Amino acid sequence: MHKIISGLLSLVFYFFFGLTLVVFHVIQVIIFKILGLKAQEKIVAWLNFFILKCLHFLGGSSSFQSEYKIPANVPIVVVANHQSMFDIPLFAWYLRKFNPKYISKKELGKGIPSISFNLRNGGSVLIDRNNKRQSLPAIIQFGKQINENKGMAVIFPEGTRSKTGEPKKFAETGLKILVKQMPEGYVLPATINNSWKLAKYGNFPVGAFNKITLKVHEPIAIKSCTFEELLEKTERHITGAIKY
Repeated sequence: MHKIISGLLSLVFYFFFGLTLVVFHVIQVIIFKILGLKAQEKIVAWLNFFILKCLHFLGGSSSFQSEYKIPANVPIVVVANHQSMFDIPLFAWYLRKFNPKYISKKELGKGIPSISFNLRNGGSVLIDRNNKRQSLPAIIQFGKQINENKGMAVIFPEGTRSKTGEPKKFAETGLKILVKQMPEGYVLPATINNSWKLAKYGNFPVGAFNKITLKVHEPIAIKSCTFEELLEKTERHITGAIKY
């Protein structure tokens, strides 16, 4: 029954989700060409606000939790578990003050209204995960850019999305490269919950009646410990807050 109801609600959801992407794509392109990146970043934040609001058509919602102040005017690497396509809008809206940028697979850089344009032009990096000669230098340059701009990078060390909510083993390469470029920065562990339930039937239907959450944990100064300790602390904070 849940799948049937989800299917009916998904028809409405996809209509408004697609409409949001198309409308904001046009707005984003115009704003970027006329006013530049800073103005486009504000449009991207509102794009993701409306994407999250589309969850209401599924009887769902999103929320943000934090007990800690996020450091300002320093480079930050957000490290999170990965559950669905809705993970990105959580960061883009709830951490909009920091204009987060992403490491994404190159396939997302074309064909998706709004999203592909932002990934190509908004300061994120697109990598070929099967080509280290391309991906590693790209991540190094991305880390230097984040450090120089005192910006925020988001990385998902699992690489691929969890289909059950259970986290996969964190890979260290991408994170190790990033933190090496910003020794005065911070790692911000973040836990996403219930996002995987939206995709438990695949792309259609989208799972209905789910409340997805983003919780950020205590920031960790990169220079306060070795990389091995940093990775262990980060993974422990993230996985310890995942609800099954």
